[in-house]
Amino acid sequence: MLARIRRAAVVAGLSATALLTIATSTAAAFGPLPPANPYLGPVGTATMHGDSEASDTTPLPGVGTGGVDADFHEQGAACPTILQGADGFPQALCTKITDRAPEVLLLDPGSGNTLAKLDLTKGSLLGGVYAYLDNNDRMVTVDGSGSLLRIGHQRGADGSWSLSIASKTDVTQAVAGHCGGGTCDEVSSVSPDYQGRVWFATDNAAAGFVNPDGSARSIVLAPGELVANSIATAPEGMAVATDHALYLLNVDASGNPQIVWRQGYDRGPARKPGQLSWGTGATPTFFGPGDGTEYLAITDNASPKENLLVYNSATGQQICSVPAIDGTENSPIGSGNSVFVASSYGYPYPALPADAGPSQPASAPISGGMTRIDVTGSGCTVVWTNTVPSSAVPRLSVPDGKIYTFTRHSLLGSGSGALGSGSSSLGSGSAGVTDNYSFAVIDANTGHLDTEQFVGATTVNDTLQMVGTIAPGRIQYQGTTTGLYRITPK
Repeated sequence: MLARIRRAAVVAGLSATALLTIATSTAAAFGPLPPANPYLGPVGTATMHGDSEASDTTPLPGVGTGGVDADFHEQGAACPTILQGADGFPQALCTKITDRAPEVLLLDPGSGNTLAKLDLTKGSLLGGVYAYLDNNDRMVTVDGSGSLLRIGHQRGADGSWSLSIASKTDVTQAVAGHCGGGTCDEVSSVSPDYQGRVWFATDNAAAGFVNPDGSARSIVLAPGELVANSIATAPEGMAVATDHALYLLNVDASGNPQIVWRQGYDRGPARKPGQLSWGTGATPTFFGPGDGTEYLAITDNASPKENLLVYNSATGQQICSVPAIDGTENSPIGSGNSVFVASSYGYPYPALPADAGPSQPASAPISGGMTRIDVTGSGCTVVWTNTVPSSAVPRLSVPDGKIYTFTRHSLLGSGSGALGSGSSSLGSGSAGVTDNYSFAVIDANTGHLDTEQFVGATTVNDTLQMVGTIAPGRIQYQGTTTGLYRITPK
């Protein structure tokens, strides 16, 4: 375990003192981290969910519980993916408000200001969401033309920065003909495996990979199923959840993708308010106390409570099913024996995918709430629950044992407060255009809300259940509906 932490810390650029702190506190609290993927950038900042295993953890210490400076950068675009390479430059994949087309931003690491922009071809809604940084600090994504892009950045002789497409590979060869519901298929997410292949999944549940030589192969998981979340890769294979089942895939002896196992889940009677699709809202999460990947978790869509489902990642054998929250569109956090699930039930998204379908009920107040469930020898046990109304996908800092997120409180609502113990002066009822948004830190051991610091009260401050990224130097980046925050200690 110490060797894995050491490798992660070196990649992240941490000092010897920080390394000792991480090693000591991780052994006493959470971890281990998943193994570092050699085809990714730094551990914790190279993917939306921190690593290829989508653990939503980081080896980096977070902003902390003291006062913060919340510097907002208006972009005229929603920015759900903010990553940082080994060179220290943050990069964001955003979706422009005007035409919902994706654009890549290169940011100044010292200020968060935009250094360069690059427009990409518009695709599906998720085409402007999922991307990762490779081991050369290039952003990797698939645009609306069906091309797998590697996007690099460079500085000119005049000192100005620019973004450009370093390589382009046609993926349509592998997904052509996979059409459903009157529309042809598009790649929704990508992730590298440990052999250099780039795995992908499509809206209509085709899955496959692009080989290092540029050839692409795919299979259809099941007719009529859809994929609405990201994929995850680990030494065991590639995990993807459709709106009906969780799959683990790998490569057969002929070099083709194959399904290793499939586990169906309770998808409920309909989409719930606060979800973007009818089915699980979770990206699969690899985690575990041994090598960091022996378990695989998602949430189902059961009613009235959604269950956390934990499987043996190698065999697909179910370890437990435990009622967790009302509903969620978030990926669980997985670390060691612990899984953390945050509710997004009732969250009022300003737009939905065209095929989302009606929710049941049609609308609901934001219920809030987060729970920690530990895998034990006899199954799984709920350790704590709180009522924190998280408005972002939470991120666990392994070295400091804190969960970092944002919260949303309605000024018109009433009900229980957000504190794990005690009460809050702000309710968590129905949402409005003047809701309050705050930067929040939660103790992962107890579920107690350590601090909650107001950052804004307009729709531009809406963090929209997007993921925050913790960068070296105790800096956190968080996307909103129209831009991004750069959060630093005061």
